[in-house]
Amino acid sequence: MTCGGEQKAFALRIVKLVSALPNSLVARTIGGQVLRSGTSVGAQYREACRSRSTAEFISKMAGATQELDETAYWLELLADGGIVARKRLDDLHRETDELIAIFTASIKTAKRNK
Repeated sequence: MTCGGEQKAFALRIVKLVSALPNSLVARTIGGQVLRSGTSVGAQYREACRSRSTAEFISKMAGATQELDETAYWLELLADGGIVARKRLDDLHRETDELIAIFTASIKTAKRNK
């Protein structure tokens, strides 16, 4: 995985999703949250790639994983609240889960090799 390429593409998909949300208070509020958490993943991953120690790498990856988990929550609210059709969010939610699994595996490997 290149440093941040896949995560940048993920962030851009989040940006497109938020840009297409309805102009209601609820959609704007949840959209702001998913925009913040979903776009910070790539930045934190990039920081992890440039970490100076294994401990710093683990910390940055853990932060990125937390942001992904938060993004999953906001995506669920968008679907459960009827703001966006669940089917429209399926690919993005699946990608979120895949990134969580990859990041979690990276953290475990780093801890094991520490």
